[in-house]
Amino acid sequence: MSQNEYDSAIAEFMRKKGITRCPTACAVPTHAAVPEADRAALRDYNEAKEAARIEKSKSFQLFAA
Repeated sequence: MSQNEYDSAIAEFMRKKGITRCPTACAVPTHAAVPEADRAALRDYNEAKEAARIEKSKSFQLFAA
């Protein structure tokens, strides 16, 4: 398979599946220079998500016990 055929196959797959962005770009922190305010906002967001996850886990444990 040539590079052009490969690129066409990937593009067709993405169109068919409705993929609009790279999933790894969404899941992995960037290595770019990010302003401190944005890093702080991301930390706050991650802390809030983790707190919600822990709280949900606790409620499941209460019902399981």
